[in-house]
Amino acid sequence: MDKFTWLSAIVQFFIIFPSALSCYFPVKNHMKYTIKKTAVICMAVLVPYSFIGASVCTVFKADVNFVLIPSLIIFFFLYYLTIKTDIPKALAVFIGVCSVQSFPLQFTYILYQYPAKNVHIQQSLLQAGISCIIVIIAFYPASRQSAWMISNLDIPKIWYYTLVPSSIFLLFNLAILPYFFKAVNKEKLPLLFPLMEGCMLMLLVSIYVLFYQGGTIILEHYKLNERSQLLEMQSHQYYALKEHMKQTSRLRHDFRHSVHILSTLANQGDIENIKKHLAGYELQLSEHMLMDYCADATLNALFCYYHEIAVLAGIKTDWSARLPKLPGITGTDTAALFGNILENAIEGCQTLPKGQRYFKLVTEVRDGNSLYIISTNSFNGYVKKTKEGYSSTKHSGRGTGLVSINAVVEKYSGYSQIYNSTNEFFVDVMIKI
Repeated sequence: MDKFTWLSAIVQFFIIFPSALSCYFPVKNHMKYTIKKTAVICMAVLVPYSFIGASVCTVFKADVNFVLIPSLIIFFFLYYLTIKTDIPKALAVFIGVCSVQSFPLQFTYILYQYPAKNVHIQQSLLQAGISCIIVIIAFYPASRQSAWMISNLDIPKIWYYTLVPSSIFLLFNLAILPYFFKAVNKEKLPLLFPLMEGCMLMLLVSIYVLFYQGGTIILEHYKLNERSQLLEMQSHQYYALKEHMKQTSRLRHDFRHSVHILSTLANQGDIENIKKHLAGYELQLSEHMLMDYCADATLNALFCYYHEIAVLAGIKTDWSARLPKLPGITGTDTAALFGNILENAIEGCQTLPKGQRYFKLVTEVRDGNSLYIISTNSFNGYVKKTKEGYSSTKHSGRGTGLVSINAVVEKYSGYSQIYNSTNEFFVDVMIKI
């Protein structure tokens, strides 16, 4: 075995280490294990792989890429098993990193002009050095902007779309450009190859920047929709309050007639009819009474809005939600938290026929600083689950409502437990306020 050829292959295989590191920057908030444990798992697999791969390439005089490229499938599953995110996001990050890390090989070709049949150690060191430089440059945007996208953008189709340009650039670099390099040198056009490589890298980076900007626009659109729904609920509450005032005004106006009737019945000693008249009057008042769940007007409007939907859907409700003002939590977050819990529960109830629908909700503040929410609703028992949790039964990918609930809980360092039995769905939440 040629010692120098083997050392050169080892250095070439070591490009997988900065590439692996780059894969974890965007998913830093979705690690299944601690950083130390993840590093141990990766090293336990990648170090022996590098030595074995280098030995195979040296013995059979094979190019490193013939061993490395098929191994990407194994590396992806290793990566996927160490993170807590869905397959579209994991694939988008993994293929994107592979695509960017395919450029160091081309830049090495450019700097050495005519690569020898057997790649020298200097060339391998240069390729590894360029790879590390790319990792350093990409660290900040990957751990900030890309991590933000991973945490907030939960639309599988968009993540699948990013695979198209990344895969094209990766395959183009690995399969076509080395041969094109030789062709353009025969034509004595040595500047064409580096110019094309530079333009391709800038184009790929521009695509990722546009993807980030497009993602922020989509998320902003969702936020505007949420605010619009809140305004609609507040408007609904306003008109309900206006109607309540109108009805109670009529009742107050007619109260003098009731007093006259009660006075007459009292003079006659007709206690039974007095009780009946008072019961009817009390019923009229209760029919137009607005529920007052909490001191926050927006949250109260949200509860009233969904309570009316539940009643119209024939859902038996048992809500205990007398809440004070919730300091330390923004109105948008409380609306997102309760709105998604209420909406999901009502949708779950509607999977059953009327008569079997019920929704129990208990929420209170304990010890002055802990918000507890316990939601129980009936449903037909059908769920879709992956290792990331519950998936939507209406479309592919995770359920947006449950993701939003968990996002609010994580933001305030709280605790949530979402689970189900044969015919009941449970959401338990605790948040420090």
